[in-house]
Amino acid sequence: MKVFLAALFCVCALCCCISAAPLGTGARTVLPAQLQQVISVDYRSLRNSPSGMALKNRVLPDNLKAFETSLRRLGINPELEVEQLTFVCYRAPKGMVRTLGVASGQFEPKRVLGRFKARKTKSNKYRDAYLWPAGSGFVMSFLDDSTMLFGEAAAVKDGLDVRDGEQRGAPGDMLQRISEAETGPVWSVLDQQGTQNMLRSVLGEASALADYESIKKRLLGSRYTLDLQHGVDFGLNVETSDSFTAGTLSALLTESMLYKKATGSAVEKSAMEDMEIDSDSRRLELKFKADDSKFQALMNSDFFQAVSR
Repeated sequence: MKVFLAALFCVCALCCCISAAPLGTGARTVLPAQLQQVISVDYRSLRNSPSGMALKNRVLPDNLKAFETSLRRLGINPELEVEQLTFVCYRAPKGMVRTLGVASGQFEPKRVLGRFKARKTKSNKYRDAYLWPAGSGFVMSFLDDSTMLFGEAAAVKDGLDVRDGEQRGAPGDMLQRISEAETGPVWSVLDQQGTQNMLRSVLGEASALADYESIKKRLLGSRYTLDLQHGVDFGLNVETSDSFTAGTLSALLTESMLYKKATGSAVEKSAMEDMEIDSDSRRLELKFKADDSKFQALMNSDFFQAVSR
């Protein structure tokens, strides 16, 4: 699974508006108990962001490419008909990580299902749901007239199990993070392990320091929001168990940024100057703001290539 920081740069291609992207009712009903990360994107403004489109074409994640291809095979134009796209990563038995997607928009289910019938494509019934082949190894199922669930068959069945009460749903702490994050056009929440992985990637070599090893278990979770209305406006909020942990993490991140400013390229050094790191009580806060031209330059840097793969 790609490092979580990569998701930041990949999903920022997808939105530039200031409207919020609250998680839809249908999406909430399929969140599994072992939830690791949720990424939600207001997809309606994709075509209004030249910089976003350039970034999307450059570093589009493989799973998003596959999801978009599947939607097109269903006769759905993602840029025109999808309003919100949500990716859910969760832990499955035997250490596996699965991903499911939830698309919300104006789909006209009768038209979509009509295409299946015209092709004489058969569905598989799963309790009261119908699973239709969507290409790329994915299946899809309508949760309601404006929401479809898609992904590999095992993941879609897990989501339907949660909806139908056959599996436990997302824990309260993750639901709380979602409610705090979903005011932004692009947002994500991470559980404890996901947060540890993300910060390890951000810290780079500094993550090997004893200070990080001593505090990582006291990282509880995180959330971030991103807006591309005026360049890039990114905010990361990390929850810790106490103010000492938040302060220590703030110091580690500051030290890591100073190192990158000293050893990175001119573009990377400039990007580091646009980051602000602080701690407030039990929370670490990181903010990054840059104009559109600076972000375009950052896309071509070695630093960006490293974190987007």
